[in-house]
Amino acid sequence: MRKLYLLFSIIVFNSSLSGQSLRTPVAASYIGLGAYSTHHVDGFSLTANQAALAQIKNPVTGVYGENRFLLNATNMYSAVFAVPTTQGNFGIQIDYFGFKDYNESQIGLAYARSLGNKLDLGIKFNYYSFRIPAYHGSSAVNFEIGAIAHLADKLNAGIHFYNPVGGNLSKTSNEKLSSIYTFGIGYEPSESFLVSAEIVKPEDLRVSINAGVQYNFQKQFFVRVGVNSANESPYAGAGISWKDIRLDVSASYHPQLGLSPGLMLLVNFKSKEIEKK
Repeated sequence: MRKLYLLFSIIVFNSSLSGQSLRTPVAASYIGLGAYSTHHVDGFSLTANQAALAQIKNPVTGVYGENRFLLNATNMYSAVFAVPTTQGNFGIQIDYFGFKDYNESQIGLAYARSLGNKLDLGIKFNYYSFRIPAYHGSSAVNFEIGAIAHLADKLNAGIHFYNPVGGNLSKTSNEKLSSIYTFGIGYEPSESFLVSAEIVKPEDLRVSINAGVQYNFQKQFFVRVGVNSANESPYAGAGISWKDIRLDVSASYHPQLGLSPGLMLLVNFKSKEIEKK
């Protein structure tokens, strides 16, 4: 069984080298849905576009876990921390995928700043590595950059480039660290409703569209639904907020591989000055 798991992981890894190396969540569109928004942005929005980090108003930390296809060998975990400062906003993102016999990890440091009221810019530097004990391992440094324009009170649009310069995982490896180009747009007809969509072009793969909506039917409760056209995977989730804590339960469905449930926890640290304002 161990050899089968290892073989499965290697096959999945090699097939992913034509896209982003680190395993993104199946419901990646879910956790990053608020990136192209001003009312629904959160700590995980920087995972979709680092420029969204500029809209964070108070320190926030969060964790997300996803049981991909209900297999322990393909679990995905992500953690974020963001803090605003007078010199711009800073964030940290840590990701882990796999199990003891095969795993990938990435840690990234992000920075974002608003240039006036109409444009936000962001960048993140990543250290990525994968490891197969007693067999192989490699690592690489890459970066991603994004921009979001506030075209109107209800309309935001932006671009995001992951690893735009390309390159290999190491000097002695032929394993490619591919590039991904994204254009995103978000429309908020009201503070309780968001429609968002992304056009994604991974290197050497066809264009895909990620689209989703969020509706806050009460101040403390909301739902999100959407679809990823690359693998025709729908996703849905619901969240509840209590004071400065938010809990989300999500799930996505792959037509061939099945269900992937996820759980997210976000904690905001509001200062007394912010609460008074």
